[in-house]
Amino acid sequence: MEREPQKIREGYLVKKALFNKWKPMWVILLEDGIEVYKKKTDNSPKGMIPLKGSIITNHCQDFGKRMFVFKITTSKEQDHYFQASHQEERDAWVKDLKKAAKCIEDGQRFARKSTRRSIRLPDTINLSELYTSMKDPDRGIKVLKLEKDKKVFNHCFTGICVVDWLISSKSVRNRQEALMLASALLNEGHLQPANDMSKNAAQGLSETTLLDVSDALYYFQDSGFFCEDNSSDDDAIPKEEFRGIVVKQGCLLKQGHRRKNWKVRKFVLREDPAYLHYYDPASGDEPLGAIHLRGCVVTAVEDTMDAKKQDGNLFEIITAAEVHYFLQAASSEERKEWIKAIQTVSRIGK
Repeated sequence: MEREPQKIREGYLVKKALFNKWKPMWVILLEDGIEVYKKKTDNSPKGMIPLKGSIITNHCQDFGKRMFVFKITTSKEQDHYFQASHQEERDAWVKDLKKAAKCIEDGQRFARKSTRRSIRLPDTINLSELYTSMKDPDRGIKVLKLEKDKKVFNHCFTGICVVDWLISSKSVRNRQEALMLASALLNEGHLQPANDMSKNAAQGLSETTLLDVSDALYYFQDSGFFCEDNSSDDDAIPKEEFRGIVVKQGCLLKQGHRRKNWKVRKFVLREDPAYLHYYDPASGDEPLGAIHLRGCVVTAVEDTMDAKKQDGNLFEIITAAEVHYFLQAASSEERKEWIKAIQTVSRIGK
């Protein structure tokens, strides 16, 4: 019996269509190719892009100001262009695409890199439980805003902090074991490299891919990590609501206020002041609207007609002015992350 291809990654991406139009699509990366759907709830894809013999190009600059674009060139020399909502999302897609294409070429099955066997981690260690403990806001690793190489890295931490925490929590017996365990967390995808030093180490061939130094920066896989240039241009004074640090961003479905139809929108969550701006992911940098989050209420929505129509994972934001916004995440876990982030920001919003 032929084995079903493994699902590797899925989510909203903006795809270049005919006549140079760009449209948000639901994209699923399988071991042998990419399926592209008009909507997440569709039963059949609008197209399939085979990966065998394909070339994946990151940092695609073919479209001027359109950022975070990558290209897939098939074996038949057909080009397919996709745009992610931010740099980290684009890099994650490209990394998995390149690995999937390499696995096809080598006749291997796609598998996340694991170091459990190579570094002989005890069977009693549960990496998922350990990761949950590391994220504990009171007893876990403290996330910070750090500046390196003229860039500001939000919601991240250093490699030395990871190793120190593993030792202080008595998860390991010594620093060498801590470094090995930290590398396992990185290779399993629980931790992510944030800057060039940590990224280069993660792609290396050394036994430990995580660096026990203060210059190597990392972040939690489901955090609000964001990197921005540290510009000193005093002439560029943004509107007050854009001054806040970006905490989280990504694509969600949003229900319209008038026609009640659902459309994919890119959302950017900022703190101090607390705003959630939403954009058309296929065009422009100007927001379509903004949700002022100070004093808002955000809750999950279950067992409604809208939830059934939209395949669940809905949540509602009610602003202090009693304006209701209905949004849909791609998964229950993503919904939890957005609700938690919005609740945190709304408490400190000014």
